[in-house]
Amino acid sequence: MDAPAFSARWKVSAPELIAETFSSRIWKVVREDGSPAVVKALKPFDDVADELRGEHFLARRRGEDAVRLLGRDGHSMLLEYAGDTLLSRVLDEQGDNAATTIAAEVMARLFSPGKDPFPPELQPLRERYVSLFRKAATDRDAGHASLYVEAAAIADRLLDDPRDIRAPHGDLHHDNILHEPRGWLVIDPKGVLGDPGFDAANMFYNPLDRDELCLDPLRIAHMAEIFGRTLGQSPAAILDHAIAYGCLSAAWHQEDDNAVEENRELSIAMAIRTVRASF
Repeated sequence: MDAPAFSARWKVSAPELIAETFSSRIWKVVREDGSPAVVKALKPFDDVADELRGEHFLARRRGEDAVRLLGRDGHSMLLEYAGDTLLSRVLDEQGDNAATTIAAEVMARLFSPGKDPFPPELQPLRERYVSLFRKAATDRDAGHASLYVEAAAIADRLLDDPRDIRAPHGDLHHDNILHEPRGWLVIDPKGVLGDPGFDAANMFYNPLDRDELCLDPLRIAHMAEIFGRTLGQSPAAILDHAIAYGCLSAAWHQEDDNAVEENRELSIAMAIRTVRASF
């Protein structure tokens, strides 16, 4: 595949395609000084704004616990190269508890009070939950007391009374936390604003290829305890965030006619709901 024409002012060369998703192509490049970097080139798709908000998250972090934003040109971003050691490697080599501990440490640093105001471009979490509220309203109108209806009520309560207001990553999981000489850094933020419990919630559904882990009640309870301590919230509150988030994700899959992934998210949300009953 031919590389796109990168901004001349970036002075990068030797592009190598290292990843491709539905929304972007990721190129490893060489900067003028010989150091590696990454170009994230967004594709034209419906929700490109969702990706572009991540730029404002990275600009605010200024490289603190996140990859440095080195440049922006249209729908392409020049980013610090964070290496190839993913948190998923820790999970594979040292176990889930070790990976969860590192994820919690990353969260603690990301959510320490910052000096800079939140960029106005960040998306409030209530806006992000619109698909869940829409699906719940449809089910309610049809007289269907679904898990979506229950989760929407939980989300509404959490959004009305946030434990704290921070700038969550928005898609925190084992493949968006990488290790490089500066330590553990996050990549690919979504740029949202609200309760940091939103980031803890996503971790319960990951890794995507480890359903036996995600459905394990002992793991669910352990994560709730660890992330609760990290964020200064009760395990019950963390589990509420996880139920709401999972049903939001399921609603997105339902909109995309992806029944397989929708049912996966709902099954994990049900497992979390069962554990929640014991707290």
